[in-house]
Amino acid sequence: MTQTTALSSAVSFTDVERMALAVAKSGLFGIRTPEQAISLMLIAQAEGLHPALAARDYHVINGKPTLKSDALLARFQANGGRVEWTEYTDRAVAAKVGHPAGGTVTIRWTIEQAERAGLTRNPTWKSYPRQMLRARVISEGVRAVFPGVAVGVYTSEEVQDMTAATASSVAIADEPVVASPVALVREAPDVESLKTRYRDAMVVARKAKDKELEAQLSAAKDARKAELEAIDAEPATPAEVAP
Repeated sequence: MTQTTALSSAVSFTDVERMALAVAKSGLFGIRTPEQAISLMLIAQAEGLHPALAARDYHVINGKPTLKSDALLARFQANGGRVEWTEYTDRAVAAKVGHPAGGTVTIRWTIEQAERAGLTRNPTWKSYPRQMLRARVISEGVRAVFPGVAVGVYTSEEVQDMTAATASSVAIADEPVVASPVALVREAPDVESLKTRYRDAMVVARKAKDKELEAQLSAAKDARKAELEAIDAEPATPAEVAP
């Protein structure tokens, strides 16, 4: 991951172990074991940062390291990226996101988009809709114009959303029960939701290095896409002519 600063000298593994023990004991940021803390600290050191900054930038969710959206934005801006917020409410958040290497895009996320994608099943959306919309704009915008700053890592908010969606086992507002990421993709109501659900499901599959799940998701996506395209192409049924 590109960084603008580097450590002048590496921290010894013995010191990393000591710090890891302290972080795990504190229980902060979802880090529960020294092994998790050590892994994150070694990643930070490889990126040219002090290992202690791993606890600040990362959060462990279901045993997997994720990068906080604020940390992703800070890294993006430190590497020449720019963000101009043009809309910032509980219903919609939008921004112009630009970088010299990738141009400028306008990203807009609305609460309706989040609802269609099933993201609002995560309780955090109900309490902090604006912040969650902002996180989505950041992750999509940064990956669109400067993906090098987010290679191999996903934001905490993305993983929380996917975890909440796939863990749901109760039908909501007459929607079908969704018990797996494959079912979530297979039952997408429209093309836009299909893209979002497939992308979020693949985030989880790739982080878990589950090749079988990746293949199932791709097959489900292709099948549902064909169905939706067939529905769109189907001619309207002519009105019955009375005898």
